[in-house]
Amino acid sequence: MTQPHVLVIEDEPAQREVLSYNLNAEGYRVTTAENGEQGLLVVAEDAPDVIVLDWMLPHVSGIEICRQLKTRNDTRTIPIIMLSARSEEVDKVRGLETGADDYVVKPYAVAELMARVRTQLRRVRPSKVGQVLTFGDIELDADTHRVTRSDVELKLGPTEFRLLATFMEKAGRVLSREQLLDRVWGRDIYVDTRTVDVHVGRLRKVLTQNGGDDPLRTVRGAGYALG
Repeated sequence: MTQPHVLVIEDEPAQREVLSYNLNAEGYRVTTAENGEQGLLVVAEDAPDVIVLDWMLPHVSGIEICRQLKTRNDTRTIPIIMLSARSEEVDKVRGLETGADDYVVKPYAVAELMARVRTQLRRVRPSKVGQVLTFGDIELDADTHRVTRSDVELKLGPTEFRLLATFMEKAGRVLSREQLLDRVWGRDIYVDTRTVDVHVGRLRKVLTQNGGDDPLRTVRGAGYALG
């Protein structure tokens, strides 16, 4: 499983550096942007798992960036943690009503912000924070790297394990081959999209080896889905 990707959109260099350092120390892949326009470009090119977004940005405010991201189908599910020196209740309500998933008032404790990032990641990448995932009679334990179906342990290779975790995190959603490549192999590794088909085939074989139904769907021209 690739590292969770956190995008920090913050115009103050010192704040960006502190956030990057601490997020890297938590094991995340960190991308930074110094303004909203740059942040939107990053999201379009390399969609993050979580966005840490400053309210007071030059040119386009963090509130406007949040609004834009939350009104687009391809980005509305990305959790956004809004950072702001505005501590008034009305400002917090405005930020949350615009679509922010969390609101942190400056100055903040770095440890608290890291905990809030983990909370948002637990929603979108639960296997990366040690949660046990279940789908029907399939159970995946990310900590012990153990998969069972109907209480029978299945032996999966590392790639098939990451592939199954990705499907279980996004159960019901159709994932394209390109999306699977990004999340399972990583953006920096070149792998032909046909490789995805090979590994999905291997995963199917293991999941059905004891007679269970095939839980994976092939969606012609679109990709694959679990359930």
